[in-house]
Amino acid sequence: MTLSRVKIATGPEVAYMDTGGAGVPIIFSHGLFMNHSMFAPQIEEFSESWRCITWDERAHGDTAYPRGHFTSWDSARDLLALMDALGIDRTIHVGMSQGGLLGMRAAILAPRRFVGIVQLASQAGKLAEEGAAAFKAIIEEWKGRGATPDKLTFLTDLILGPGVDAAYWRDYWKTLTAAQIDDAVSPIYSLDELYDRLHEVVVPVLTIHGLADVSTPYQRAERVAKEVPDPRGIALIEGGPHAVNLSHPGKVNAALHTFFAELSAEDPTIKR
Repeated sequence: MTLSRVKIATGPEVAYMDTGGAGVPIIFSHGLFMNHSMFAPQIEEFSESWRCITWDERAHGDTAYPRGHFTSWDSARDLLALMDALGIDRTIHVGMSQGGLLGMRAAILAPRRFVGIVQLASQAGKLAEEGAAAFKAIIEEWKGRGATPDKLTFLTDLILGPGVDAAYWRDYWKTLTAAQIDDAVSPIYSLDELYDRLHEVVVPVLTIHGLADVSTPYQRAERVAKEVPDPRGIALIEGGPHAVNLSHPGKVNAALHTFFAELSAEDPTIKR
């Protein structure tokens, strides 16, 4: 399936893939330094039964965007603008890491547009102070010296973890320019905590997290699952790294199947 492009009201020209079909679509939003293709195991699993859409966020993949820093709230508005551009009234959203950050904010901004959201390897906090300085130093060195072997190893360990074929992603990371990297990390650096606003996330929320996630400790995901008004369970996956949907697709897909079936039982009109 080839990428399509659409200009959205918030500025970017978004590159996306749409499997087509009727019913409420599932929109998948990727994590930092990833792109739409990270959800290949989920598209393969669900595209026969659901309309599935993946997209490249600002500073990632093939999306063209106005250069400059942006926030997770800007990305949330990009998601809503993409829905507008594609004529989508409501969606089920699956957000991995940074994709979950923007998804939760979009659900706060426009709750009626979400049948449910999945927080995959995500959280409601901000960059931990103890790791912020070291992370920023690594990013600055990457911008200055390029994707050296040690940087590629760092990214592989931080994002992919064991059990994921890193070859494609290492090649992709080599293509990122210093400007792209600088913009891509800006939402993480400016991130505001949402713990005091979790009561505003009124849509059903499924939480999925790997217990071996070195990027985002699973305890942060547990807190979200406990404090949102309509939690629909938490799937903690033994040995799962940050990109747990790639390392353990069967277990992630099983949790998604259960959630989607629950939403469909509550509102049969969402299923095509």
